[in-house]
Amino acid sequence: MAVDWALTAVFAALALPCVLRLVRLDYARLGHGVRHGDLAELLLVVAMVAMVSPVGGPIPAAGWQAVLALTAGWFAVAWWRGQACLHHALSAAAMVYMVTAMPHAAMDHGPWLTMATMDARLALPLVAVAAAGYFVLDAAWSGVLAVRGAPGADSGSAPGSGQASRAVCRTAMGAGMGYLLLASAL
Repeated sequence: MAVDWALTAVFAALALPCVLRLVRLDYARLGHGVRHGDLAELLLVVAMVAMVSPVGGPIPAAGWQAVLALTAGWFAVAWWRGQACLHHALSAAAMVYMVTAMPHAAMDHGPWLTMATMDARLALPLVAVAAAGYFVLDAAWSGVLAVRGAPGADSGSAPGSGQASRAVCRTAMGAGMGYLLLASAL
C-alpha cells in the first residue's frame, strides 16, 4: 500500500511541470507538435495516477481505453506524417494494453481503473516484458540526457523551451511504466 501511495504522489507531481509548460510556453514559436506532446504527457500522467492510486480513478476503465486508444492512434498517424514523436503513441498503446489486459473477471475494483488491487497478472506477459524493456531503456536514455543538460535530439534548443522539464518527466514516466509493466507481468 505504501508503494502505491508513493507512486501516486510521484505521478501526481509530474502533472505540475506538464501544466506549467502548457501555460507558459510560446507554442507558436515551438510548434503545435510540441504542444500536442505536452498535452499527451499530461493525459498519460493523469492515467498513471488513476492506475496506481489505491482509490482508483473517476473514469471507468472503458473510458480510459477509448481515450488512450484515440491518443495512440493520433500520435501514430502524426508520427507517420513526420509531425510527432512515436514515443507518445507507444506510451498510450502500452497503457491501453495495461487497462485491457488486467483481469476483469472478479471486478474487485468495480468499473474503476486501478492496478493497485491486482492479485492476478496481465494477459500476454511477454508483451508487458517487451514494453517494459523499451520504457526502461528510454528512461535511462532520457535520464542521461537530462543530467548532461542536453535533453532531446536538439541540444541547441532555445532557453525556456521546456526541454529539460520534458526529459525529467519522460525519465520518471518511463521508469514508472517499466516498473508497472514488469510488476504486473512477473
